[in-house]
Amino acid sequence: MTPSLSTPNTSAWQLEPIEVDVAVLGAGQAGLAVAYYLRRAGLRAWTGYVLLDANPGPGGAWAHVWPSLRLFSPAEYSSLPGWPMPAPTGRGFPPAAHVVDYLTRYEDRYELPVHHEVRVTGVSRLDDDGDGRLLVQTTAGVWAARVVVSATGTWGRPFVPFYPGIDSFAGCQLHSAQYAGPQEFVGQRVVVVGGGNTGAQVLAELSEAARTTWVTARPPTFLPDDVDGRALFMAATARRQALDAGRPDPGGVASLGDVVMVPPVREARERGVLVARPMFSRLTRTGVEWSDCTAEEADVVLWCTGFRPDLAHLAPLGLRGAAGRIPTTGTRALAEPRLYLVGYGDWTGPGSATLIGVGRTARETVADLTARLEALPSAPRRLRQRPARSAEGVRHEGGLTSPR
Repeated sequence: MTPSLSTPNTSAWQLEPIEVDVAVLGAGQAGLAVAYYLRRAGLRAWTGYVLLDANPGPGGAWAHVWPSLRLFSPAEYSSLPGWPMPAPTGRGFPPAAHVVDYLTRYEDRYELPVHHEVRVTGVSRLDDDGDGRLLVQTTAGVWAARVVVSATGTWGRPFVPFYPGIDSFAGCQLHSAQYAGPQEFVGQRVVVVGGGNTGAQVLAELSEAARTTWVTARPPTFLPDDVDGRALFMAATARRQALDAGRPDPGGVASLGDVVMVPPVREARERGVLVARPMFSRLTRTGVEWSDCTAEEADVVLWCTGFRPDLAHLAPLGLRGAAGRIPTTGTRALAEPRLYLVGYGDWTGPGSATLIGVGRTARETVADLTARLEALPSAPRRLRQRPARSAEGVRHEGGLTSPR
C-alpha cells in the first residue's frame, strides 16, 4: 500500500527526513523507465526507491498537452521498457489520451511507488560527506536519499524568446504549453511562432478556425511523407552507435528535417497553409513588424518555441555550468556523483526525451547508480535480492514483463 503523506503545517526542514536509497524526481516517461529498472535491480518500493511527482495523477507532461496531439510513431515504437504500448482503437498513431492511459497502467502494472501532488522545492547536501545523503525538500516533507535521479523534464519551463516590443503588444500572448485547442481562437488573427513539429501541428489545426500567419527563425524542412517516428528512432540509434564507436557524428534526427508530415500537417500542406514567413523583428501594440517595415496585425501571438530543462530544484547544489546546464558524464553529474539527470534530451542521452529512447538511458543510469550503492560501506542488501521470475512473465526488450 502507498504510505500516507500529509502536508506539514511547519517547515519541511523541521521534519525528520524519510530515508530512502534512491529518490526519483518526476514520474513521467523518464521517471517511470528509471523506476522499472530500479525494480528489476531488486530495490524495494517505498524504502529502496520512491518517485516524487508534482502532478495530481499519472501521465507526466502528456496529461497537459492539447487533446489532438498525436505521436509520430505507431504504438510498438512508443513503448517504455518491459511492456509494449497497446495499439489504440481505430487507425492512426496514438493520441495523447492513449499515452496518458498507457503511463497510468504502466505505473499500476509494476506497482511503482509514486507520490503524486508532491512538488520538489530543493535538493541540497546533508553535510560534506561525499558518501552521505542528499536532502530532497518537498511540499510534503523531506527525503534523505543516497542517490537522487532528476527526471523532471522540460514541461515546467516553457521558453519564450525576447523580441523588442514584446511587452507592448496589446493582444494575447501564450506558449504552446497553454494551448488547449482551436475553439477559443475562432475568427481571430493568430501569429504562430516556431518551425518545429509543434509549430506545424498547431498551425495545421488553427488554420481551420482562425486566420493564421506562420513565422520561423529559419525555413522549415519537411521530412518525406513516408518518414515517421520509426525512421527517427533508427536515425537516433545510428547516431548513438557512431558516437559510441568514435566515428563522425552523422547528425541523427536533426539531419533528416524539422517537421514530421503527420496526416494533419499533410492536409494543411494541401490547403496551402504550410508557408512560413521569416521571423519578425519586433512586436507592436497591434501585431508584428518585419525589418522591411511590413507589418501584420494580430489578436494572438502563439509561441511554439520549445522548453528548457526544469532544474530549479537543483539550484542549492550549485552545479550549473557556463552554458546553463549541469556538466555530466553520461547521466551522472560530474561535480555531484550522487545526482543523475535523465530524460532531458541528447544532453543526457540520445533520444532520452522520447518514450522509446529513454529506456536505454534509464537502464544505463540504474546500472551505474546501483554499482555506486553496492560500493558503499553500508550497501543495501536488497540490491542482491533479484525479483523472482514468474512463469507468467514474458521477455520484452531485455526485461521480464510483470503479470498484472
